[in-house]
Amino acid sequence: MEDRVCEPRLVLVFSGKRKSGKDYVTDLIRNRLGPDVCCIVRLSGPLKQQYAQEHGLDLDQLLGSGLYKEQFRTDMISWGQNRRQRDPGFFCRLATRGVHQPVWVVSDARRLSDLQWFCSMFPQQTRCVRVQSSERTRAQRGWTFTKGVDDAESECGLDSGVEFDWIIINEADAPSLEEQLLPILALAEEAART
Repeated sequence: MEDRVCEPRLVLVFSGKRKSGKDYVTDLIRNRLGPDVCCIVRLSGPLKQQYAQEHGLDLDQLLGSGLYKEQFRTDMISWGQNRRQRDPGFFCRLATRGVHQPVWVVSDARRLSDLQWFCSMFPQQTRCVRVQSSERTRAQRGWTFTKGVDDAESECGLDSGVEFDWIIINEADAPSLEEQLLPILALAEEAART
């Protein structure tokens, strides 16, 4: 399963609540660094692909942001937790298969086991980043609390007990994202050069 072309020089592992802006922030980084240098690693992609395959579902619909995915979300979370209990690195290995860029941006770490896998596999290269937004801001982006989802490990597993290297505040009244991302981008650009 380990079809990696090379070891990463930097692994930025992002986490945050639904609608906090993780994808937006990680896309900014990839666009700034370019696709030859930076790859976005989405842990949810392989999870959804495997879930769709085992349950005979439409993968494109599961990868989207519509109601189709939402009707399976609770079961998919439970299924993913069971799979991780048997093999904590399963989805991480699938997500990094074939990645060759020197900078990896993991856009959606949700559990301590995700962070632990990257930190154990790439201890010198891994940095952890949290994207935070208030519930009010998240609601303005379309978030509503869903019992069994927003109170599950997949949303709360990294709320405490993790020492993040950076915390990005994705709010209108916070310092600009560009300003907050400067040290991360500087580290990534340095890693890409070495």
